[in-house]
Amino acid sequence: MILHYIYDPLCGWCYGAKPLVQAAQHVLPVIAHAGGMMTGANRQSVSPQLRNYVMPHDRRIAEYTGQPFGEAYFEGLLRDHTAVFDSAPPTAAVMAAESIDGRGLELLGRLQTAHYVEGWRIADEAVLVECAVEFGYKAEVFLKTLQATDTDQHIKSSRALLAKLGGQGFPTFALERDGQFTLIDIGPWLGKPQAFAQWLSESIPSAPDTQALPACGLDGCA
Repeated sequence: MILHYIYDPLCGWCYGAKPLVQAAQHVLPVIAHAGGMMTGANRQSVSPQLRNYVMPHDRRIAEYTGQPFGEAYFEGLLRDHTAVFDSAPPTAAVMAAESIDGRGLELLGRLQTAHYVEGWRIADEAVLVECAVEFGYKAEVFLKTLQATDTDQHIKSSRALLAKLGGQGFPTFALERDGQFTLIDIGPWLGKPQAFAQWLSESIPSAPDTQALPACGLDGCA
């Protein structure tokens, strides 16, 4: 069984769901699909209008999930009118980490903290490389991999999966079992990562108890 996670690195509710993703990784494979919420024409420069729009949502996310939002984000990044919110560069960084050693989701979590707590500009290539070096990647190797990623195709495929699942936005979670997909409502689990992990564990079919099955022995049937 696989958990599919359709996200965006600049989605506040995805940041709110970060502990659920981390808990789920201890239970089953999690595959991340970036949907490109703020790419192309949807890229936005930070402005008073953007700050006034996102802050009430962020406060609500903090209240529901317990995830921290830093003053460096609220009073730093959201007042930096030279900053641009663009999902494509951090998406490429997550793809690069996944390509190098399968740690894409771990780097995503680091970038989310960098954005929402530390107020870093995660659309800037230099910031992405700095985060990657923190993770132990060699700067030149990571940068080369980053620049070779086909972010547009990845986002296109993620959007197609979202449509197939009938998901309404980010984050969308779905369990895949034998090629069949089941959407998950994570609302009841927000702020409860261990309960979510337990629920996932109970959702995974157990292997049959061979001792309990009716069978003949090696020397005949009793």
